[in-house]
Amino acid sequence: MATWKTCLYIRGINQLTCFTRRQTLILYDCSKNQQSHIFLSRLLSTQTGHQPSRHGTLDKALHNVSTSTRNRCLKLNMPFNACHHHTLPSNMKCLHGHPLLSTNINQSKRLEKTNFTLSTKSILESSPPSIQPYLRLIRFDKPIGTFLLYWPCTWSIGLAAQAGHLPSISTLAWFGIGAFLMRGAGCIINDMWDKDFDKKVARTKTRPLASGELTPFQALVFLGSQLSLALAVLLQFNTYSVILGAASMGLVICYPLAKRYTYWPQVLLGLTFNYGALLGWSAVQGSVDWASVLPLYVGCLAWTLVYDTIYAHQDKYDDMLIGVKSTALKLGDNTKPWLVGFSTITIGGLSLSGFLCDQTWPFYLGVSAMTAHLAHQIITVDLNNPDSCASKFRSNNQLGLLVFIGIVLGTLLKSDKTTEEKKRDVGINS
Repeated sequence: MATWKTCLYIRGINQLTCFTRRQTLILYDCSKNQQSHIFLSRLLSTQTGHQPSRHGTLDKALHNVSTSTRNRCLKLNMPFNACHHHTLPSNMKCLHGHPLLSTNINQSKRLEKTNFTLSTKSILESSPPSIQPYLRLIRFDKPIGTFLLYWPCTWSIGLAAQAGHLPSISTLAWFGIGAFLMRGAGCIINDMWDKDFDKKVARTKTRPLASGELTPFQALVFLGSQLSLALAVLLQFNTYSVILGAASMGLVICYPLAKRYTYWPQVLLGLTFNYGALLGWSAVQGSVDWASVLPLYVGCLAWTLVYDTIYAHQDKYDDMLIGVKSTALKLGDNTKPWLVGFSTITIGGLSLSGFLCDQTWPFYLGVSAMTAHLAHQIITVDLNNPDSCASKFRSNNQLGLLVFIGIVLGTLLKSDKTTEEKKRDVGINS
């Protein structure tokens, strides 16, 4: 009997895996513990007296996703074509298979064993089955979106804090809760608009609305609960902030529609996601000092263009197939020069805002760390490799923390102008 040697690109695992099996091919998705889809070629290792298999590509419609995998095959001297099968020498050394693909009879027992940790994913998997679809609807197991929404809020709160003092812990906490709730509400609205699109994309077709686990009415009721709780958080602040925060709902509702009409939906996402930069200042100061906050808002918007353009490159082939627009498709091979431009605006906006707020050297040290981090992302990201794009996207969480630490330390070292002026006045009068 012939031995199959298979080259797979696995959605959800996003890695090249080669392994040997006889007869039945069973594949598990590490992230979901379920069978996954195979999108590339099935290759037959030939032995003496065996003819090449007539089996071809398992899914020709998505053969374009194989560009990065083709390159990785070539590095291993492994013949590969997304549309045709090739023969492999039986003694070829291939990549080791993933442990979950082991044929060991004890493997099924290993799959059943899970170690509970205090991660969002573990909490989701340990929750009652009836609740899990709702948690996945708000991306509870993927908190990176909440952090990226939260960091601009903290930057603004830190810049607006009184000189020589830490930012208010209670204000930071309320904004953290608000970021979690509004990110969840945004995900629900996005999925309600895009459920038909999501069914056509491998990465999103298992979402609760696209897969039919939840009905639109159930999602709408859950959305109402999320927005009600978010309103309760907003009411903790002054009237100016309540009105300013309520005005953001138009952006939250309209953003998911942008990808249907423009190649720049990331701009509208940036306006929406960084609204907390305005709200954080007003919550501390009672109103927005536009001269100081507007550069911060523009800088944060440009930062969103950086990380979300990188993120969009994960789905660019699917987006082309279903007709969805993004900056990844608009910029194409010229993406990295544009990312340099967006990063320059980000650094310039934050630096100007810090200068107008009389920030001290720790702030500029934090901005310098941000500059180095952005440069590293742009230089090292492989825009044709979904793994690389996802990794760089998630790394922006650390970037946000670096800037926040710089702002807090910079504010602590600031001198209170009012106190200094009083001392000078006393000296003059005496």
